[in-house]
Amino acid sequence: MGSTSAHNPDGFGRRDLIKRSAAIGLISVPTMSFLSACASSDSGGDNKVEKGKKSDKNPLGVNETALLEVVIFDGGFGEQYAKDAEKEYNKAFPKAPKVKHSATQKIQSVLQPRFNGGTPPDLIDNSGAEQMDMGVLVGKDQLTDLTPLLDAPSIDDPSKKVRDTLRPGVAEMGQFDGKPVWILYYAYTVYGVWYSQTALDKLDAEYPETWDDMLTVCAKAKKKGIAGWTYAGKHPYYIPFSLYPFIGKIGGREVLDAIDNLEPNAWKHPAVKAAFEAYYELYKKGYILKGTPGLDHIESQTAWNEGKALFIPNGSWVENEASKTTPKDFEMRVAAPSSLDSSDKMPFGTLWASGGEPFIVPAKAKNPDGAMEQLRIMLSEAQSKNFTKLVSSLTSFNGGTDGLTLPPGLTSATAALDKAGENILNPRLQDWYVALQKEKIGVAGLGELMAGRLTPAEAIKKIQGFADEAAKDDSIKHYKHH
Repeated sequence: MGSTSAHNPDGFGRRDLIKRSAAIGLISVPTMSFLSACASSDSGGDNKVEKGKKSDKNPLGVNETALLEVVIFDGGFGEQYAKDAEKEYNKAFPKAPKVKHSATQKIQSVLQPRFNGGTPPDLIDNSGAEQMDMGVLVGKDQLTDLTPLLDAPSIDDPSKKVRDTLRPGVAEMGQFDGKPVWILYYAYTVYGVWYSQTALDKLDAEYPETWDDMLTVCAKAKKKGIAGWTYAGKHPYYIPFSLYPFIGKIGGREVLDAIDNLEPNAWKHPAVKAAFEAYYELYKKGYILKGTPGLDHIESQTAWNEGKALFIPNGSWVENEASKTTPKDFEMRVAAPSSLDSSDKMPFGTLWASGGEPFIVPAKAKNPDGAMEQLRIMLSEAQSKNFTKLVSSLTSFNGGTDGLTLPPGLTSATAALDKAGENILNPRLQDWYVALQKEKIGVAGLGELMAGRLTPAEAIKKIQGFADEAAKDDSIKHYKHH
């Protein structure tokens, strides 16, 4: 499947979220300075290729003889899906040189000098541990507006625009403060509480729809020497994958919006307190796998695959990423967070699902039309199905699973989306404020809470402090829900 992560310490299946602890703090700072540098240095000038002739077959007016260069993040999804789509591009433009393709796990180190020099590639899958900070890229005018792509006719049905073939919320996720769309999220991720149906069956248990039932199931497991939960202790910004939708379910989506907006006292909402106290109880009662704070994402997933813990907060890339250690009869499933109690604002089934795998076209790309055409090809039903087959993940193309036999985790993820219906949450903190979400809230806040080194009240105070600092920091661009 092209994922090296299980064997390679640098291989991160988590694309748009993982930042290696060792690199923490080393990444956000250079990003800022390198982007300021390239915003000011106008070297490279406007070296765009000439526009091609627009036609039904070439609605974006791609130059038919120009080179297209694509750089893919080589993580949990590998690079084969992109190579397959590039073959279609080569067929469509036989007079152009073959697409220049490369893949790396070190997006920032490899591409930073090229941004600085004004010679970036045309299309970038900006993902992984060294993801470039999108809020900063947008703030410094480093990206091309992708509206022409969204307004272009879709490949399968030219009477439909590309934007009308996308899953709900995907186009909006690429916006920062209103109109232009700067990012096209290609994968579609379902976040939640992942578990093995086989493990629950052995305990004669169902997935717990209430928190009382969750504690009961964990107590039952503990008697058998099995932990209730584990998580990526070294990367505790995985905890929000189940915790944020739990908060939203308890208090309503406006609680998460206030958190995203960095509003004063947003973290002091009773729903946050209730959710933190519930998770802290898992620690207090000894329901978390011993040693979890020292595990990285791969080690925690492996312990879960080995049956040492029932539940793990994760995203739908986990099925592909953990495939090497997942037993054949594991029956992987994902569920929405349990209800706290009957006074929750949103029903059971409320879920976090959103775009992942952010594709960008740099403002200084030589062939931006070719880059957008490549994305248009990727958003066809055939290429969407190919991605799903290769990496067991949905794409942002709405559909594309008819006639495919989906693996258990993905089957469960699509069922969870159906159950959620309109009750889909999409917290934006992780796109808008990368450093705040990962190092501060994740590592210094939630990581310390779940390891029992902070009480819920202390964690809330600390995290609210981090959010207030970010709100006051003029060196970062601030974004709001509209």
